Amino acid sequence: MITANSNYQKLSSSYLFVEITRRINEFTATKTHSQIIRLGIGDVTLPLTPSIIEALHQGIEDMATSKNFKGYGPENGYLFLRKAMAQREYGDLPVDIDEDDIIVSDGAKCDVANFQELFSQDITIAIPDPVYPVYVEANVMAGRTGEFSKGRYKGLTYLDAHMENDFLPPPPSEKNIALIYLCFPNNPTGAVADHALLTKYVNYALEHKALLLFDAAYCHYIAKESTLPRSIFEIPGATKCAVEFRSLSKTAGFTGLRCACTVIHDDCRIFSSKSEEIPLKPLWLRRQSTKFNGVAYPIQRAAQGAYSEQGWHEIQGQIAYYMKNAEIIRKAFSPLPDYSVYGGVHAPYIWIETKHDSWELFTRLLHETSVVVTPGAGFGQNGAHAIRISAFNDREKVTMACSRITERL
Repeated sequence: MITANSNYQKLSSSYLFVEITRRINEFTATKTHSQIIRLGIGDVTLPLTPSIIEALHQGIEDMATSKNFKGYGPENGYLFLRKAMAQREYGDLPVDIDEDDIIVSDGAKCDVANFQELFSQDITIAIPDPVYPVYVEANVMAGRTGEFSKGRYKGLTYLDAHMENDFLPPPPSEKNIALIYLCFPNNPTGAVADHALLTKYVNYALEHKALLLFDAAYCHYIAKESTLPRSIFEIPGATKCAVEFRSLSKTAGFTGLRCACTVIHDDCRIFSSKSEEIPLKPLWLRRQSTKFNGVAYPIQRAAQGAYSEQGWHEIQGQIAYYMKNAEIIRKAFSPLPDYSVYGGVHAPYIWIETKHDSWELFTRLLHETSVVVTPGAGFGQNGAHAIRISAFNDREKVTMACSRITERL
């Protein structure tokens, strides 16, 4: 008899964005409505820039010749891309990261979800609330939690992020946490940690032999003039106790192409059951070489084009475009009574606290304005009275959506 993994039955519901799509489809099938404007899921809308397209075409042309054809690639990614990533992602930062620390993948979501496979089943885990749901659900599927009750899973330590702490939770008070998930600039709240807060997390990890998983997928949305840290590795000691995830999905519009990287320094260690030090990087490379055949060669060439001088310049224009959208959304909601606006300054997400139930407000906006937002409850208990709005859309649609919503609220 084939039996199910019972951990999947603990999951509170379908994946958040799948559930949103289901409700949209149900609405459009039964209601007369205006054009649906999607400001929920953070999917880019601008086309790939010319430098990326040129590099992608060249990669495809290479596959058509015997001289340049590529089969299986290196498990950690082609050297030409890892060098480009190291230079562009870390070259301007006071950090010790090079191409040997970079492992190319097809998305930060996959890496963040899969990385927990490297650790023992009984580790203690701290996760912020609200938070990107993959951090929680990957550990539920792996069997590291109890049942779902009152909006949270038993067995996890939740780091409360809320208006009172500017959505920047301090390190856990418990001394036995082994794994801590962090995301800055934050999805969903748009908050960004400063050096002082990240230093506290690094010091906690070093003192208690814990590991930080730092999702930096939106680091390039931090304003250029800001002194806020763009990498956990800017903090002294972080190379020993942190892993960083970076992605081209929102940086360069690769949500449909898929390319990212996980960054692990040679100094990073975890421990055996006998407290013996174990280098972390070889474990991730071993996992990837067994379960993943790498990102397609043309995609890696396209990513190299994104990191070129001209490609990077083009990308900055797209980031500025989306951040202007965020500014428009912030300005539309800020005057409204009973709605408190956060984020949207160093991140492409705007977090709006309300007195309303988040799913009820989602439904109201969908039915009355045909605008899709993300209910905050999908990110955790602390999002029960909030919505997240994405700046990823065309300017005309963002402006139209704001007009529709503000007329109703």
